[in-house]
Amino acid sequence: MSNGLKGRSLLSMTDLSREELHQVLDLATLLKFQQKVGQPHHLLAGKTLGMIFEKPSTRTRVSFEAGIYQLGGMGLYLSRNDLQLGRGETIGDTARTLGRFVDIIMARVFAHKTVEDLAKYSGVPVINGLSEREHPCQILGDLLTIKEKKGKLEGLNLCFIGDGNNVCHSLLLGCAMTGINMSVAHPAGYAPLPAIVDEAQKIGEENNAVIKVVEQVVDAVGDADVIYTDVWVSMGQEENAEDKQKKFSKYQVNKNLVKLAGPKVIVMHCLPAHRGEEITDEVMDGPHSVVFDQAENRLHAQKAVMALLGAG
Repeated sequence: MSNGLKGRSLLSMTDLSREELHQVLDLATLLKFQQKVGQPHHLLAGKTLGMIFEKPSTRTRVSFEAGIYQLGGMGLYLSRNDLQLGRGETIGDTARTLGRFVDIIMARVFAHKTVEDLAKYSGVPVINGLSEREHPCQILGDLLTIKEKKGKLEGLNLCFIGDGNNVCHSLLLGCAMTGINMSVAHPAGYAPLPAIVDEAQKIGEENNAVIKVVEQVVDAVGDADVIYTDVWVSMGQEENAEDKQKKFSKYQVNKNLVKLAGPKVIVMHCLPAHRGEEITDEVMDGPHSVVFDQAENRLHAQKAVMALLGAG
């Protein structure tokens, strides 16, 4: 396996070049096929993945744990209570120690600096399983899903509706890198970080992708091939729930909104969904939804990432 990613970390979508991103997607497609036909692919035989969880997650834990097992390795689940971080040990000391025990670290954390410090001090590849800034593994699974459903990436139009959060940030960068035109429709005060938007627009110029941020949903959804939404209230933001639900009420993905995009649009959600808030049951369970294919593809995309970063 020709591989320039060996030994590197994935903290942001921009840690990958355009070519490397497509390499991940191509390997994910192969690994998915091999799993479906029962063909072993033990690319990480004997390797150990340390999984740090400051935030719990169904999809992230199960997909990484199942993924490393299918690659021939093993995963160690490490909650905050299993580590000494809560008792005052520095991230640097934790990283230096774990790097002596495991071959790869995946971390799902609050502060993005945590994954940066883990990568700086551990001496092994670190994968960002989610931080407040980005969620690259989610977007790799999303791009794999879009490519499967639409047969291509370049030239498509994607509309993200809702909070300009970590998923939105990585999606902006991933779409710009692959030539997908992306519009973000958000309530006032909930735009994605300007620095991320600026970076995505610069990358988009190199790949013929137009990146726009607007406040009116109708301005973004009309020509969409893909509609994407996420929860209005992310973990740790519960104190803002009432205010957000009021401001986001016009940003629900429902049948009337989907009709604006046309009959071939696909609808995506990174899950978990708050049904009846950001998306209705009718859409979530309807013919346009690819939500659970999208969830499955986290497994295949993450296996490709682990294999490329940790093989050899």
